[in-house]
Amino acid sequence: MENTPGQFIERYVPANDESIGRATRPSRKRFAIALAVAAVSDVIALWTEFAPPLQWTLDLITAALLFLILGRRWAILPGLIAEAIPGLAAFPVWILVVLWVGLYGHTGRKK
Repeated sequence: MENTPGQFIERYVPANDESIGRATRPSRKRFAIALAVAAVSDVIALWTEFAPPLQWTLDLITAALLFLILGRRWAILPGLIAEAIPGLAAFPVWILVVLWVGLYGHTGRKK
């Protein structure tokens, strides 16, 4: 009895995304909490734009909270880097990060 390549793959490769390490979308409750944290952080960032140490502290706290709420998401790191660039405090980076995670659940391409 011969096995076709498709049968071999189906037998030995996990079928669901969670088992191959790809993060799934967060629950609605976690998404709502993360969106609220991101919105508050972006509003406060408008007022701390001219005090870089306060803004860096706020961004580190926001990244840590989003990491705890959403889990290990690579999208949080580019958000943190974008927030470190002077002048981008007026742009709602954290809200966009949370929306990205909510819509796609991961940063890589689907295979």
